[in-house]
Amino acid sequence: MKNKHVLLTILLSFFSLAMMAQTFTLQGRVTDSSNNPVELATVAVAKQGRVTMTNLKGEYSIQLHSADSVVVRFSMVGYKTKTRVLRRPKGRQTLIVQLFDDNQIGEVTVVGQKRQTGTTEQLDVKNAQNTPSATGNAVEELIQQQAGVSTHSELSSQYNVRGGSFDENSVYINGVEIYRPFLVRSGQQEGLSIINPDMVKGIGFSTGGFEAKYGDKMSSALDITYKQPKKFEAKVSGSMLGASAYVGFSTKKFSWSNGLRYKTNRYLLGSLDTKGEYKPNFLDYQTYLTYKPNKRWTVEFMGDISDNHYNFTPSDRETNFGTMENVKSFKVYFDGKEKDLFRTYFGTFTITRHFTDKTSLSFIGSAYSTNEQEKYDIQGQYWLTQTETSENLGVGTYMEHARNYLKANVKSLKLAFAHKAKRHDILAGLTYKIEHVDEYSREYEMRDSSGYNIPHTGEDLKMVYSLRAHNKLDANRLEAYIQDTYKFMSSGQHTFFTLNYGVRFSHWNFNRETIFSPRVSLSIVPPFNNNVTFRFATGLYYQAPFFKELRDTTTVEGTTYASLNRKIKSQRSIHFIAAYDYKFKLNDRPYKFTAEAYYKALADIVPYSVNNVKVVYDASQQCSGHSMGVDLKLYGEFVPGTDSWVSLSLMDTKINLNGVSIPMPTDQRYALNLYFTDYFPGTDKWRMSLKLAFADGLPFGPPHKELSSMQFRAPAYKRADIGMSYRLFDREKSEKKKSVFKNVWLGIDCLNLFGINNVNSYYWITDVTNQQYAVPNYLTGRQINARLSVEF
Repeated sequence: MKNKHVLLTILLSFFSLAMMAQTFTLQGRVTDSSNNPVELATVAVAKQGRVTMTNLKGEYSIQLHSADSVVVRFSMVGYKTKTRVLRRPKGRQTLIVQLFDDNQIGEVTVVGQKRQTGTTEQLDVKNAQNTPSATGNAVEELIQQQAGVSTHSELSSQYNVRGGSFDENSVYINGVEIYRPFLVRSGQQEGLSIINPDMVKGIGFSTGGFEAKYGDKMSSALDITYKQPKKFEAKVSGSMLGASAYVGFSTKKFSWSNGLRYKTNRYLLGSLDTKGEYKPNFLDYQTYLTYKPNKRWTVEFMGDISDNHYNFTPSDRETNFGTMENVKSFKVYFDGKEKDLFRTYFGTFTITRHFTDKTSLSFIGSAYSTNEQEKYDIQGQYWLTQTETSENLGVGTYMEHARNYLKANVKSLKLAFAHKAKRHDILAGLTYKIEHVDEYSREYEMRDSSGYNIPHTGEDLKMVYSLRAHNKLDANRLEAYIQDTYKFMSSGQHTFFTLNYGVRFSHWNFNRETIFSPRVSLSIVPPFNNNVTFRFATGLYYQAPFFKELRDTTTVEGTTYASLNRKIKSQRSIHFIAAYDYKFKLNDRPYKFTAEAYYKALADIVPYSVNNVKVVYDASQQCSGHSMGVDLKLYGEFVPGTDSWVSLSLMDTKINLNGVSIPMPTDQRYALNLYFTDYFPGTDKWRMSLKLAFADGLPFGPPHKELSSMQFRAPAYKRADIGMSYRLFDREKSEKKKSVFKNVWLGIDCLNLFGINNVNSYYWITDVTNQQYAVPNYLTGRQINARLSVEF
C-alpha cells in the first residue's frame, strides 16, 4: 500500500512538472527612445489569443503557453510596432523592449487614432490641406466637420458648437487666447483666419467639458500648437482663390518658421445673386521663433500682421424664390458702394525656465490690436413680381448707411507652471489682462415702398432702423487656474483611470464680478476590453462678457442708442457629458466609433440674434435655457491607406424668454457630415476627397425685432464638394532622391457640386399694405477651382 502512495506521488510530481513546462510567465518593461515608460502599450501573442497592456510604469506580465517558438508583438499608436520571437521559453522570462517613434504616422492619420483619455480630441490637419475649400482656412474647416459642430455658410470660418454662438468658442495659439474682428457682418467680408495651417503642429479640440486651463467660454476650446522645424522645409501653394508660402529652418539652438498668405474670393463671390465689382484682398504674415541657449531656458516669439480689405460696388441683383406653384421674382438696381477695413496685430513673447526635465515656469506676454472700419452707402430700387401672372407686388427704394469704427487693444501677462510626477500632471496659471475698446457707430436704413416711407405716421418720416453708439471700455481682468491629471490603475492592475480635476477663478473690475469654475472629467479603460474607453465630464462654465455682450440698446423716437451695461452678469452653463469610444478592426483596417450624450443647463443667458455671421445681443435681459443632444461619429480607413469619417448630431436647444420657451438662433436639430478619401486603384498618385453636409435650417425672423418673433425656419443646408489631386512628384518613390522638390500636387475642385441654392440669410421688404416678404440671400453656386502645391 505504501508503495502505491509513493508511486502516485511520483506520477503527480511528473504531471505537475509537465504542466509547468507547458506554460511560462513573460514579464518586462516597454520604454521609448528616451527610456521613458510607454503606458497602455499592447503586448499580444496572436496565436494564443492572449493580450495585455503595460501599466503606468511601462511594466507588463502575461501568462503564456510554451512552444517551439512564441511570437510576441509590442505595439502602441505613435510608435513603430516591434516583434520578438522566443525559442522554447520556460519558467519566467524577462523582456525589455524599446519602441521608437513612427515618423510616418502623421501622413496617414487625420483623427481618432490616438486613445482619447480626456475631453480634448487631437486632430491632424495635414490631410485636410489637399481637400476642396472655399475659405482657405483648413483648420476651421476641419473643425466644422466634427460631430457637434455646425456651420451654414461656406464663405465663413465661424462655427457653432452644441447650440452655442460663435462668440462662445475659445481659441488658443501656443497657450495664448486670441481674438477675432468685431464688426464683421457677413461671411464674404471674412478674411484669413489667424491660424496658419502650414505652421500648425498640433490641434486639440473639445466640444464641452474642457479642462480648467481653458478660458471662460461656454461651448468649446480649440488649442493650436505651432511647430518648431527640425530642418529646412518650405511649401508654396496657389489656387484661383489665393496663395501661400511657408519656410522654416533650424540650428541646434534656434528655429524659425514664417508664413505668408494672400486670399481673394472675388472669383467665388461672382456666383452670388448680387452682381457687381467685388474687390476683396486679404493679406497675412506670421512668424514663430524659438531660441534654446541651453536645456534650462527657452525663448519664444510669435507675431502676426493681418490686413484685410473688402470693397464692393453692387450693380444689380435678381432672385427667384417660393414654391413650384408660387414663384416670386425680386429685382434690384443698386447705387453706392461698401468699403471695409479689418487690420489686426498680434504678438507673444515667452520665456521658459526648465528647473528639471519635468518642471517648468513660463512668463508669457501678449498683445492684440485691431482697427476696424465699416463704411457703406448703398441704395437699391426694387421690383417684387409674381412670376406666373407678372403681377407687380411691390415697388420701392431702400437705402442703407453705416459709418462704424472700432479700435480694441488687449494686453496680457501670464505665469504658467507645469510639473510632471509619476502619476500626476499638474498645470497652473495666473493671467492679468488690460482691455481697451473704443467704438463709434452710426447706422440707418430707410425704406420707401410704393411711394410711402415705412414706417410713417402721416405727419413725419422715420427710418425703419437707426443706431447711434459711442462707447469706451477700459477694464482689467484677473484669471487663475490650477488642475491635475491623475493616472492610476485599480488594485488588480486591470482597469486604467485618467482623472482630470481643476478649478478656475476670474475677476473683472468692469462689472465687479468674481466667478469660480470647478471642472472634472474621468476616463476609464475597462479590463474586459482594452479597446473600449468610457468618459465622463461635468463642470461649471461661465461666458465672461467682453464687449459685444455688454451693448445694451434703448430706442428714443425711432433712434436706437447703444450703451454698455455695467450690471450684466456672466452667462453660465453646467455641462454633463457621457461618452463611449470603441476601437476595432474590420478587414484588417482600423476604425473608431465615438458616441457622446450631453446636457447643458443654461442660466443668465443674454438673448441674441444672428444675421449672416453677425451676432447682436440684447443685454437688457438675461434668461435660462438648456442644450442637449447626442453626437455619433465613425472614422477610420474606409479605404486602405486613407482616413474618412461620418458623423451624426441630434440636438435641442431652447431658452425661456419672458415665460415663453423658444428655440435658440443656433437650434440645429440634426446634422449629417461625411468626409471620404480614396485613391485610384493601383496607384497612390491620384487622390479623391469628398465632403458632404446635410443640416437642419436655423430659426429666423424679421430683423430688429424681438427674439420671440423668430418663428420661421430656413431650409436645410445641403452641400457637396469634391476634389481631385494628382501627385506629380514624390521624392520618396522617385529615383531623384536629391531633388529639391519633396512633393508636388496638382488639384482641381468642384465646389457645390450639385449647384444647390443654400440660404444664408433673408432680406425683408414691405409693401404699402404692411405685408412683409422674406427674400432669401443665397450662397455661392457651382464653381471650379484649380490649385498647385509644392513642398521642398
